[in-house]
Amino acid sequence: MAYYQYIKALHLIFVITWFAGLFYIPRLFIYHIEASQKPSPDKEILSEQLKIMTKRLWHIITWPSAILATLFAVWLLVLNPGLLQLPWMHVKLGFVVLLWVYHLRNHTIYSQLQRDEIKYSSRYMRIWNEGATLLLFAIIFLVILKNAFNWIFGVVGIVVLGVLLMLGIKLYKRIRNKEQ
Repeated sequence: MAYYQYIKALHLIFVITWFAGLFYIPRLFIYHIEASQKPSPDKEILSEQLKIMTKRLWHIITWPSAILATLFAVWLLVLNPGLLQLPWMHVKLGFVVLLWVYHLRNHTIYSQLQRDEIKYSSRYMRIWNEGATLLLFAIIFLVILKNAFNWIFGVVGIVVLGVLLMLGIKLYKRIRNKEQ
């Protein structure tokens, strides 16, 4: 199993690029939604450019990274099935399922915006954008701390992080409204 560490490295590389896509795609959604509120011809020009950018990010980086990260993860579990006996791994896999749900929901929003169907406000998308951040924190802390992970502190930490992110969004909105 000399190649186990290589597979693990590839898994981590594709997890990182998957998250990069998940962090950036809602930002592009926000810009697309805000562009739809501009007068012509700005609205059409911006919308078309954002559709191209979003399509490239989604299909060239995010989807392939998600698939490859998952394939390498499955390969690691096949090589080391003992990991599936560990309680922290069950919780981590639960968060990975949530990450896939988040990814698929982003795909739905992506498809709607490609058809110029605006169903959400930019404020909603700013809040939605923090979903990947919360999942990243949860997964990384589980992987690093494993058995030493104190569930009460972990849950409280995720809630506090969520509250801080929401406060940051509100502060950003106030600053932005003052600038306008």
